[in-house]
Amino acid sequence: MTAMDAYSPDWDYPAPFVQSVTVADTDIDGLQHTNNTVYVKWCERVAWAHSVSLGLDLDSYRRLDRAMAITRSEWDYLRASQAGETLAVATWIVDWDRRLTMLRRFQIIRPVDGATLLRGAMRFACIEISTGRPRRMPREFIEGYGPAVLDGGSTARPVKGQDAADI
Repeated sequence: MTAMDAYSPDWDYPAPFVQSVTVADTDIDGLQHTNNTVYVKWCERVAWAHSVSLGLDLDSYRRLDRAMAITRSEWDYLRASQAGETLAVATWIVDWDRRLTMLRRFQIIRPVDGATLLRGAMRFACIEISTGRPRRMPREFIEGYGPAVLDGGSTARPVKGQDAADI
């Protein structure tokens, strides 16, 4: 977690892993707000940073010949952001089966007014990198990701209109 920890926004879940980002001029699209793809990139970055903080970096993935690959994602864009604004990008692992899949949630908040700009979800499946085929999570994934899963997944809330199992 970062210096944003001192700020206590209305997070959807407890104990987020948070990174701070500042909207750059290059993030702005023809509609004069942050392009939707930029939000997705920020969520991917915070997910990777969270994995690294848990001891699972790209070198570990390669050494184990395993990776958590995105199989589904969903994004609710709620409000726009502008160049120069500082945002808090948060992630949680909210559910997993301890074998093959896990579910991450994301939330982006603008700390200056507490507005939630985005909520999202990514479902991952463990794959063998060399073949691309689904494989059981190795012990290192269970030990690394396990402590970060919220309450065994029981606090997971579905994205509006969906059951958590559908993501």
